[in-house]
Amino acid sequence: MADVSVDFCGEIFPVVPGEPLVIGREGVLAIDDNPYLHRRFLQVSDHDTLWWLTNIGSALTATVADERGMMQAWLAPGARLPLVFDKTIVWFTAGPTTYELDILLQQPPFVQVADESTQSGSTTIGRITFTPDQRLLVLALAESVLRRRGARGAGTIPSSADAARRLGWTLTKFNRKLDNVCDKLTRAGIRGLHGGPEKLAVNRRARLVEYALAARLVEREDLDLLDHVTPA
Repeated sequence: MADVSVDFCGEIFPVVPGEPLVIGREGVLAIDDNPYLHRRFLQVSDHDTLWWLTNIGSALTATVADERGMMQAWLAPGARLPLVFDKTIVWFTAGPTTYELDILLQQPPFVQVADESTQSGSTTIGRITFTPDQRLLVLALAESVLRRRGARGAGTIPSSADAARRLGWTLTKFNRKLDNVCDKLTRAGIRGLHGGPEKLAVNRRARLVEYALAARLVEREDLDLLDHVTPA
C-alpha cells in the first residue's frame, strides 16, 4: 500500500497502516484549541487496500478536492471518501475559521492528465456564469484564505457586514447577491448552501468559500479585482 502523509502548515504527519490518524482538537494532528472544532473530526486510515478520509465528527463538514479542482466533494458526518490523487486538498470551517490541509499519497491509483487549456480565473463553472459583482462577493469572503500566498493553514471568514463594507456595498445588497450566488450553485447541484432555519448564515458563507476554493472559482491572482474596490 502506498505511503500517505498529511501536511498542515508545513508540518508533515505520516500515516501508518493500521494506525488511523485523527484530525481535530485532539489526536496526532491537534490543529487548534478552537472550541467550535470537534475533538475528533477527520480520520485518515487504510481499508481494503485503499486509503480513506472519513468524517468521524457529528456536525461539521469538509470540502475535498484534487489539486487542479477537477473533482470536489462535500464530506458530511459519517461519510468517507477514498484517497486516489497524489495530492488531496481539504477545507473545513469551525466557527469563523477556515482550515486547509493537504493529504499526500505516493503512487496514487489515479493519475490526472494536465489540461493546458484550462484558464484560471474563469467566471464560468460548467454552465454557471457569474456576474462581476457575484465574483467580487466570493472574493471578499475568501480574501483571508487567498492572501496566505498558497500556504496551508487557517483563514477567517468575514461576517456579511464586514464583507459588505470591504466591497463598499450596503448589507442589503450583499445579502441579496449572496442569495443569488447560493441559488445558482444549489440549482447546479452543489450541496450545503441552503437549509432550514437551523442553518446559520456563517455556515452558508463558509461552504461557499470552501466550494469556491475547491472548484477554483477564485484564485489568489483574482485579488487584484478587490484591490480596485473602494471600501465603504
